[in-house]
Amino acid sequence: MNRKVKKGLVIVNTGNGKGKSTSAFGILLRAWGRGFRICVVQFIKAETGQWGEIKAAKKLGIDWFTTGDGFTWTSKDMDETIAHAINGWEIAKEKIASRNYDVIILDEFTYTLHYGWLNTDQVIEWLKANKPEDSHLIITGRDAPPALIEYADLVTEMLEVKHPYQKGIQAQPGIEF
Repeated sequence: MNRKVKKGLVIVNTGNGKGKSTSAFGILLRAWGRGFRICVVQFIKAETGQWGEIKAAKKLGIDWFTTGDGFTWTSKDMDETIAHAINGWEIAKEKIASRNYDVIILDEFTYTLHYGWLNTDQVIEWLKANKPEDSHLIITGRDAPPALIEYADLVTEMLEVKHPYQKGIQAQPGIEF
C-alpha cells in the first residue's frame, strides 16, 4: 500500500558548490506562496548585512534573524564569533520550539558544528526532542557532519564544477548576494 505521509522534513544542503542557501531560499519562496509561516536564522554573515535575500524577506513579511559577525576566516575575535553562533542557536531553538513556523531555515548552520562551536550530537538530540513533527527544517552550509547527514531526511551535496571566481570574476549582486 502506498500512502502519502505528511511529515516535517529535515533537509540538509551541503558541499563545496554554490547553491546551498539559494536552494533553501527557493523552498522559502515556494512555501511562502503556499501561505506557510517561515523563519530564517542566518549564521556567520554579519548582522549588519543587507543582502538581496534579506531585503526580499522584509518585503514578503518573513521573519529573518542574522546572527553572525562576518565570515569566520576574517574574524578578528574568535571568542566573539563563537558567542554569535551560540546566540544564533539559542534564537533558533526558541523559534523551532515555538511552533509558530511551518518552515525554518538555519542558513550556514553547519559551520557552527564543523568548527565545534556547538556539539553536533547535542544539537541533534535537542532537535529530536523539540522539533515539531509537522515543521520543516532546512540546514545549509559546507562540511555537514556525518551525524547530521544521518539524521536528515533529505541531503543534497552541491558539487562545484566551475565558478566565475576561478576566472577572477567577483561576486555578482542578485546572484551571490
